[in-house]
Amino acid sequence: MKKELLLKIIKYLISEKNYDIEVPHSYEELKKLYKALVNIRLPKPLGEDILTLEDKYLKLELQDKKITDVNDLKESEKNIILWKGDITTLKCDVIVNAGNSEGLGCFNSSHVCIDNMIHTNAGMRLRLECNDILKGEEIPTGGYIVCNAYNLPSKKVITTVGPDIYDKVTKQNEIDLSNSYKGPLEYAIKNNFNSIAFPSISTGLFGYPIEQAKVIAYNSVKEVLNKYDTNIKVVFNVFSESDYNEYKSLFKNERKN
Repeated sequence: MKKELLLKIIKYLISEKNYDIEVPHSYEELKKLYKALVNIRLPKPLGEDILTLEDKYLKLELQDKKITDVNDLKESEKNIILWKGDITTLKCDVIVNAGNSEGLGCFNSSHVCIDNMIHTNAGMRLRLECNDILKGEEIPTGGYIVCNAYNLPSKKVITTVGPDIYDKVTKQNEIDLSNSYKGPLEYAIKNNFNSIAFPSISTGLFGYPIEQAKVIAYNSVKEVLNKYDTNIKVVFNVFSESDYNEYKSLFKNERKN
């Protein structure tokens, strides 16, 4: 069933641009081709029929993945959770995407960045909604936009733009990074969401040293939590063991989930 759906989607995307591509036979190779095609596709209108096919496919894919419920994770301290895993498999009200200023996802199909992962697993509807919101404008550094999560196990995706470090970290970089945490968290609290997950914003391709970024992330989240009467769960999500160990040092009683 999944392979049949995937073939229909791929054939449509190939015909849409008249790509000279040989369609592979194996399911894993088809998945790679699908990922490439949807990530390079511009946010032009799509028929509901192809979007529905994609929804069916991605929901079946999600059923085969191990989903982690944020409510099953132990807190590192009150309101805060440190978790190592794939954010696209986290059942959480809001997940934060570390995007670029264009705000439409990553167009480099070979990247394994979080922007690419989130858009691939949410489906093409996410890029279309981002485009509808931005209408050719850019997201300012430290700013954000809010979209539906579509085929992810979360409810909303907030795309924020962290600072891009060219030389050394400046005071403005620190302010911008702080705003990338404060803005989405305040949005989640004010809109009565119960949980939100942040990646380690700007510490990948954007070059922000994680040993500095983690402190700003933690202090920014604590500042907002102290400002509101809230029980929201805030997840610091990391993907590598080295990043996990960096963040772990922030907490006195950290236990790995």
